[in-house]
Amino acid sequence: MSDHRTTVVVITHNRRPELLRTLGRLRDLPEAPRVIVTDNASQDGTAEAVTRLFPEVTLLAPGRNLGAVGRNLAVQRVRSPYVAFCDDDTWWEPGSLRHAADLLERSPCLAAVTARIVVEPSGEEDPVVAELRDSPLTGPDWLPGPALGSFLAAATVMRTAAFRAVGGFHPGLWLGGEEELLATDLLRRGWWLSYVPELLIHHAASPVRDSTERRVLGVRNTLWFTWLRRPWLPAVRRTAHLVRTVPRDSASARAFAQAAAGLPWVLRERDPVPRRLEARLRALERARRRSAARRYVG
Repeated sequence: MSDHRTTVVVITHNRRPELLRTLGRLRDLPEAPRVIVTDNASQDGTAEAVTRLFPEVTLLAPGRNLGAVGRNLAVQRVRSPYVAFCDDDTWWEPGSLRHAADLLERSPCLAAVTARIVVEPSGEEDPVVAELRDSPLTGPDWLPGPALGSFLAAATVMRTAAFRAVGGFHPGLWLGGEEELLATDLLRRGWWLSYVPELLIHHAASPVRDSTERRVLGVRNTLWFTWLRRPWLPAVRRTAHLVRTVPRDSASARAFAQAAAGLPWVLRERDPVPRRLEARLRALERARRRSAARRYVG
């Protein structure tokens, strides 16, 4: 039975085969969700293939690579109360979107639910699942699973109104760990995030991803988030920890150089979180230092 409470949003860039596979999986879902794709200036025939093979999909073509902000563009077109994000190489398990909508409908203070991720074709859990399952944060008894301090855009269903209330993904970060800033701003407004293992998403990693460039963007954005939202002393400590622990190579040097170049706008927009939320961010930071999914490699 169809369920139109949730719209699926996908961003893509030059990964036509992966996107077409994902769209085929989404088309087969019993929920029959509306799907919106933002094509971030692909040059491999993505837009033409989507138009021809999936005419029911709403295709947005901004003409340039907006990164994560392509999701913001798509959410402007969302009319449903909930929006499910997935990447062009992830897809939702049948029934998960319905269950996620039920959970969000039942809990008006819940902003987002993040699914368990399995890697295809092996079917093994993604290493990040352990971090979600063992979150150090506590929350109210009504949460459907562990309380989270962030989420994964490739595997999350979110309340549309909550996403819009905090402005969506920040354009300055572009892509790479962009969820942390959005999640913190949600928590600051009193929203809750939760991991729900009964929800399931599949991930067949694209073979064309540039792991080195992803590391550069990830380190840069970690620094920018730290300087934007952490009080000065924790920000200095986290920066020093990154200096000590990232690989000493050209990719790390580029990341720090890009982070330094962005200091003018970061300091203009700096807005540290209150003490209570900072305590939660410290707990998350300590847990992530032990996480096998948080190694700066590539």
